[in-house]
Amino acid sequence: MKHFAVKMIPPIRPRTIRRVLCLPLLIASTFFSGCALLGANTPQWHQTVRSGESRRLHEIFESFFDAELALFPTFATEIGDHRYDDQLEIAISEEHIGAHRRLLQQTLERLAEIKRDEISAQERLYLDVLSRNLRLTLDGLAFEQQLLPVRQLESLAVEFPLLGPGSGVHPFRTVTDYENFLKRIELFDLWIDTAIANMRRGIEAGIVQPKVVIERTLPQIEALIATDAKASLFYQPAVRMPADFSAAERARLSGAYGEAIEQHIKPAYRRLLGFLKDEYLGKCRDTVGISALPNGTTWYDHLIKTQTTTDLSAEEIFQLGLSEIAHIKKEMEELRERLGFSGSIREFAAYLASNSPPGQDNRSDLIRAYEAIREMVSSRLEQLFGRMPKSQFEIRTIEPFREGAAPSQYWSAAPDGSRPGIFYINAAGIEASPRRASEPLYLHEAVPGHHFQISLQQERDDLPRFQRFADYTAFVEGWALYAESLGFELGLYQQPAQQFSRLSSELFRAARLVVDVGLHRKHWSRDQAIGFLMDTALTSTESGAASEVDRYIAVPAQALGYKIGQLKISAIRAKAEKTLGARFDIRKFHDELLRDGALPLDVLEIKMDVWIQDNTR
Repeated sequence: MKHFAVKMIPPIRPRTIRRVLCLPLLIASTFFSGCALLGANTPQWHQTVRSGESRRLHEIFESFFDAELALFPTFATEIGDHRYDDQLEIAISEEHIGAHRRLLQQTLERLAEIKRDEISAQERLYLDVLSRNLRLTLDGLAFEQQLLPVRQLESLAVEFPLLGPGSGVHPFRTVTDYENFLKRIELFDLWIDTAIANMRRGIEAGIVQPKVVIERTLPQIEALIATDAKASLFYQPAVRMPADFSAAERARLSGAYGEAIEQHIKPAYRRLLGFLKDEYLGKCRDTVGISALPNGTTWYDHLIKTQTTTDLSAEEIFQLGLSEIAHIKKEMEELRERLGFSGSIREFAAYLASNSPPGQDNRSDLIRAYEAIREMVSSRLEQLFGRMPKSQFEIRTIEPFREGAAPSQYWSAAPDGSRPGIFYINAAGIEASPRRASEPLYLHEAVPGHHFQISLQQERDDLPRFQRFADYTAFVEGWALYAESLGFELGLYQQPAQQFSRLSSELFRAARLVVDVGLHRKHWSRDQAIGFLMDTALTSTESGAASEVDRYIAVPAQALGYKIGQLKISAIRAKAEKTLGARFDIRKFHDELLRDGALPLDVLEIKMDVWIQDNTR
């Protein structure tokens, strides 16, 4: 998801609109000995807060997080805090960035005053996690991401409509809810003007988007300028108005939404579209890697550290990708040989596709096919997990205006249960090219992948809030990719085509390690990256490969966390199975792995080593 303005709460991410705490790597081996935080009998956080330094530390945690919510009101809305539903952060403004910097610095100063010998090991761990987080975030502010505010994904320009269609993050249950979003629309007008001003500054500073990023964005902006206000996504709340609203309120609000679209939304998007076409596109760069920007090499190193929570270098990641590609292709060859097919791997893929059940040719049938996967997986989950999330999720197809650039994705549920999670499927062109429901995709985005893991974490109200809503790409995406491997244990992958699909998914993530580093460190061209993805990852169409490559161009380093995280989680499981032997319990292993939410990979490994050691006794 997604960088990025490297802030404590990063911008909108592909799999979820959550703006969550992006915590840095923590080397914490000294904090796990005797630490109740990560054990099976973790006490409620408020029960560990005592007098003196413990109370001071707890107050710093809470006041910091409250200040973050005030600075990022849409994040507050997303997690069920509705105090700021009438506000929209202009996070790309110098004023906002300055206020955020001051908060980070002041919190660091307060944390430095805590007397470490007067707090528990658990509290020292949290103190160090947050302190490192603040420092890394401050480091990230040196890179002027705010000068690159518009792109085809992970930009408020294209994802603001998804906040308020009546089924998104913003609630539409009361008249006040409706009035609040009207105020957000007015502020979005200001965001657009700030974005345009920032991009003009970017032109002067030599910090501009690659041309292909803006070319991808233009059709999305054009699609949002509906000729009729009532055809706009922003009018959907008026269409879906609660039945208990009075006739007078319904008429007033319907008129207000139509007026807001005509006076704010459409003019704002027209200004942005005109600027992008007439002024910005011609100034965009032909290079695609972030290394081409001022300080771009250091910028990419920072993003690698943030996204992988490791100290791996770009070259080490590149070589890891090549090694994994060879390993996964060997597994594909073994499957081909077991089925007695004598052609190439690409011919084998085509053979499996042509000899599998027909796909769906419309969105409704595709959703029903995924619902059938949901039923199968749900019936077997208890074999692998002891703890289950309470949150529910819906399965939808991505809206037509963004399906050309947005991948299938997951948006998290509201922690208070007021909004379900959403598993979005990209069904672009399904009428002309029927497709089958993908079992690995379901496992990755829904259960036991993103929906399962994120919901369990958000439902842990005994964690400090900055940890309850923490999001490390390497953990979250690594877990989801690992979840794909659980299909056999959950009754899936009965068809060879689905088994091959799982391997293809993993191969694709391995190839991305090579492509991302190739683009942003080795000066690969876009065509070179597309060619590599098509040749190596068996991408079937050039347009599909191009869409993926353009995603990596727009969001450097985000694609690195998946495979790196999955490899670490798989290695931890292998170690546990080998060490514990007959004592290994897969349900307890998974519960412990997920118990404390997303963690940096090194911290996760230390935690699980303690768990393995405890279970050998």
